[in-house]
Amino acid sequence: MSDASITNVMAIRAQVIARSRALQEVQPSAPPGVTPSAPAGSFSDTLNAVVAKVNATQEQEDVATEAYERGETTDIATVALIQNRASVTFEATLQVRNKLLSAYKDIMNMPLG
Repeated sequence: MSDASITNVMAIRAQVIARSRALQEVQPSAPPGVTPSAPAGSFSDTLNAVVAKVNATQEQEDVATEAYERGETTDIATVALIQNRASVTFEATLQVRNKLLSAYKDIMNMPLG
C-alpha cells in the first residue's frame, strides 16, 4: 500500500470516529406523541404502565364528552378526536391482549418431551 492510500484510510477512519463520538453525545429524540421513559423492570411493570395510559385516555374521553354534554365545550371536533383516540387505544390494547392469550394457549398446548 502506498503512503497516499494509507493517509486516505486514516483520514476516513478519523472522520468515522469523530461522527461516532458526535452521535453518542446527541440525546435521541422521541417521535411526536411518544414520551421517552426509563426501561421497565419487568414485563408486568410495562403492561401495567400501558394499561394505565389506556385508562387515562379513557378518562380524558369521559371528561371531554361530559363537558360537551353540559355545554361547557362547544368544539365538537376536539371531542370527536378525543373519543376516536380513546377508541383506537382501547382496540389496540384489546388486540394485544388477544395475541397474548393466543400465545399463552399455544405454549400451554405444546407437547412436553
